[in-house]
Amino acid sequence: MKPDNPILSSLALVAGLLFLSPVLYSIWMSFQTSTAYYTGTVHFTLVNYEVAVGQYNFARYLFNSIIVSGAVTVIGTAFATMAAFAFARFTFPGNNLLFAATVATLMIPSHISLIPNYLTLADAGLLDTYAGLILPAISNGFAAFFLRQYIRGIPRALDEAAYMDGASPMKVLWRVIVPIAKPAILSMGLYIFIGEWNNYIWPLVATSRESLYTLQVGLAHLYRLNPGEGLIDWPLVMAASTISLLPVILGFVLVERHLIRGITMGAVK
Repeated sequence: MKPDNPILSSLALVAGLLFLSPVLYSIWMSFQTSTAYYTGTVHFTLVNYEVAVGQYNFARYLFNSIIVSGAVTVIGTAFATMAAFAFARFTFPGNNLLFAATVATLMIPSHISLIPNYLTLADAGLLDTYAGLILPAISNGFAAFFLRQYIRGIPRALDEAAYMDGASPMKVLWRVIVPIAKPAILSMGLYIFIGEWNNYIWPLVATSRESLYTLQVGLAHLYRLNPGEGLIDWPLVMAASTISLLPVILGFVLVERHLIRGITMGAVK
């Protein structure tokens, strides 16, 4: 194996630092006081995190985002996996039409369904509830399409061997397909989690109680609070933003070794 080229390694490091510089700057800013920020001095403090969590209820917002994003990820990934298995392995009347309709949802902007979803959940009495935040997001056409392409690359002989041993279709799915497709499933789980974690419009529309605000809605609310003379407390806003980054970074670290493998293998298959 050839040793790494030091020039290319240095260029990659510089490019990585440039790419991360806005994030690193926002984290650095979160440890400054607002006075130090506006006067150009340096004064490190943890008070911004204490204020964000204690005074502005970001612990509650973080809890809400974890509940909503976690439920959407688990349910959405399970539904997408089952749909992908059905599309990849079974032939039934309307199979191609239903799959085409699933793929067609990728071309529909999510904002078009905003009003129908709101009216439907309002009639069902599910606004201002966790269910109202979770249900509209559990179907994901892209995840079903991606996993279907991945599962089609798994040899059918494995399924047939399991059927010969008396396994049911659900047992084949969970005992044969899921373990093999684990990299792709985890990749889609992270994709769904990040998408829901960053969702702003629907939680803003579907909730009016502050106790159900997610982090993104809480961040927007915090941004509108000025400490005086029309100045935004940017260090406080950056502290809250840093809090919102932590679960995403943790999720990436947990599935990082499966992420690239799942995406590349799914594309090749």
